[in-house]
Amino acid sequence: PHTPVARLPGGGGGTERLARASGQCPEPVRVLRAPFDEQWLIPDHRLIDAARPELWRVADARQTFVVETPAPAGGPGLPLLATPHVPLLRPGRIRPLYRRPRGAEPNLAPGLTAHLAARLGGAVDAADVLAWILAVARPGPDGPVVPLTADADAWATGVGTGRRMLWLMRRDGERPKLPGGRRPYVRAPLPARPVTLDYDRDEEALLLDEGRIAPVPPEAWDFETGGIRVLEQWFAVRTDAGEPGTLEAVRPAAWPQSWTSQLLELITVLTLLAELDPARAALTDAPLPAPVGRSALRAAGVLPVPSAARRPASVLDTQEEGPEGQLALL
Repeated sequence: PHTPVARLPGGGGGTERLARASGQCPEPVRVLRAPFDEQWLIPDHRLIDAARPELWRVADARQTFVVETPAPAGGPGLPLLATPHVPLLRPGRIRPLYRRPRGAEPNLAPGLTAHLAARLGGAVDAADVLAWILAVARPGPDGPVVPLTADADAWATGVGTGRRMLWLMRRDGERPKLPGGRRPYVRAPLPARPVTLDYDRDEEALLLDEGRIAPVPPEAWDFETGGIRVLEQWFAVRTDAGEPGTLEAVRPAAWPQSWTSQLLELITVLTLLAELDPARAALTDAPLPAPVGRSALRAAGVLPVPSAARRPASVLDTQEEGPEGQLALL
């Protein structure tokens, strides 16, 4: 509270010492706190531990952040997640789809989309490449491995699968729904402060103490990222006792209805993502037709990637305020 800091890019917080600050609190924004777990955050640099300005600087409605997960090779879970919100996850590398605000300058190797378009015989944009990456990425020793293809049919299949995955992960448009008989509902009222979370495989029911949600397919319950069940992690974040005297210890007096709605939607998203596993497996378990390898990319001048394209871009069209109102140097 007694340390001046630079204004968070895109945030409304001040730069004076918090202990003597006055005025309105910045409007909270959505962030990705854990896999598939969106929460609210006050975008004030003085309240954030280890903020990453290079991500906040390019965050807007057109941005998509791609997050690596510690998915084991050959194990369950997705190696990559996508979100429209600034991710707070650790560990795991985070890459924005665009290097500048307002969807400017795709964060791809220069010339990649043009080369793929020439090989595939049709237009290719950054969103297509992102969709392809989500569909075919698999864990590797140095990070996710993404094979490329010059086969138009395989490319169209992968992009279609990836766009469906991206829509489910972003959750910023029409809410996903399961068919009527498969939609999860609260079958027994949830308690005011549930303590335990369990799963009944025979009944396909999620049990929050004596509360009951069904149907919940096994694929949703078993959905993991980094070796951790998503539903268990989501529940633990909301019910584990935080350290006394910290903000983590401040919890609602009772389980809010909004949490129930979020849980039902999360079950739906995980179920629909799991249904795409066969389509992903068809793309990743066998060699792709007409592969585009490193030698072809080098011959086309796509590789090696220039060092400048590997670094965050300088965003100079917005003036940023440094500590105590000083001009920030970018």
